[in-house]
Amino acid sequence: WLKLFVPTRSALKPRVVVSKAARAMRVLLALFAVLATASLLAPCQAAGLRAGMNPIRKVVTMLQSMQKKVEEEGNKEKELYEKFMCYCKTGSGDLSASISSAEEKAPSMSASIKSSEERLEQSKADLKEAQVDRSAANEAMAQATALREKEAATFAAYKADADTNVAAITKAVASLEKGMGGSFLQSVSAQALRRLVQSGSQDLLDDADRQDLVSFLSGAQGSEYAPSSGEIVGILKQLGGEMAKDLADATATEEAAVKSYDGLMAAKKKEVAALTDTVEAKTVQIGELGVSIVQLKDDLSDSQAALAEDKEFLKELATSCKTKTAEWEERSK
Repeated sequence: WLKLFVPTRSALKPRVVVSKAARAMRVLLALFAVLATASLLAPCQAAGLRAGMNPIRKVVTMLQSMQKKVEEEGNKEKELYEKFMCYCKTGSGDLSASISSAEEKAPSMSASIKSSEERLEQSKADLKEAQVDRSAANEAMAQATALREKEAATFAAYKADADTNVAAITKAVASLEKGMGGSFLQSVSAQALRRLVQSGSQDLLDDADRQDLVSFLSGAQGSEYAPSSGEIVGILKQLGGEMAKDLADATATEEAAVKSYDGLMAAKKKEVAALTDTVEAKTVQIGELGVSIVQLKDDLSDSQAALAEDKEFLKELATSCKTKTAEWEERSK
């Protein structure tokens, strides 16, 4: 029943409405004309009136009935108009509030989009940094491992030679102290010891001691050696002690290098694990921020479209309400 008054978003066009009351008034005028005619003919039809119902009474009764109907329709139309005016007031208020809310919300949504985009860029930078740092840590572990393997191989070779040389010296000293120098000089250990002394790679002996050892090991002093002199034994013991000390120092250095390597690897593995967690977290964050930004932009677009639609509808509603008011005032005259 509000179709006469309540506008829609698709159609808010003013129109001229001819009320039922106006149509009824036209009918009343016509009836009054009939009454006038009946009055003129009354003397001529007096006899007929006595025989049947008075036509004037019929007209008066009909006019009274129509008057009541017109009054009822007028009251109903007034009620509809008042409801429409109420709709104009409340509808305009609701639309104005919606428009105000949307206008206040738009800057906040734009700020959220900007903030999210900045966070997205920062997350991408953090992800790249974490990936670079993780690659650097892995490379550092690879280099440290290669160096450790090389150092371990060098130490193993040095230790093998040192153990052989120390064992040869120990055997030589034991043989000489037992008076078995001649048999020792014919052994493989004596040949190895002679090559060691002749190589000149040892800085543990001065030239005189080296010359005495070379001479002895070459058999230049005869097949027997008198332990009582103790000269060659002393040189060999000194050489053996120095070589044993160097081996102990090298062993300590190797053990320290192993410990340092193990500590480095543990720290780097921990660093790589932390960086991997960062990479995974930033990857997830980037995905979530990307989705959030798309949703925020869609919400902003929808809000702007709704705002424009509400403004247009409010304008059309104001025009319609003004038109209906003017029509009602015109009909109420």
